[in-house]
Amino acid sequence: QVQLVESGGGLVQAGGSLRLSCAASGRTFGGYSMGWFRQIPGKEREFVAKVWWSSGNTLYADSVKGRFTISRDNAKNTMYLQMNNLKPEDTALYYCAVKSPSSSPYYTAAHYDYWGQGTQVTVSS
Repeated sequence: QVQLVESGGGLVQAGGSLRLSCAASGRTFGGYSMGWFRQIPGKEREFVAKVWWSSGNTLYADSVKGRFTISRDNAKNTMYLQMNNLKPEDTALYYCAVKSPSSSPYYTAAHYDYWGQGTQVTVSS
């Protein structure tokens, strides 16, 4: 059974930084990809970033390009999201997720197979 545990959320002022972590267990992830999504109440989960576990290649939403960096540590089975120059509009519940190898769109939450419980990020102005 795959388990994902996020950590690192918190309250930060605009312009500040946070690093989220997602510890994964339960299987090997070669060929899989992992992503970060975020959600605010009343809205759908929004794609933030994705990393392919084996290659390390990455994709970002336009809203976070140049500010956020996704990475993974294969030895620790952990994914990270370094968030710099945070803005109040980044405030959300952040989730990590695992996507099985397929051609389904990476930016759609429904195509991810496993989810963590979420970690809250709040950016004050």
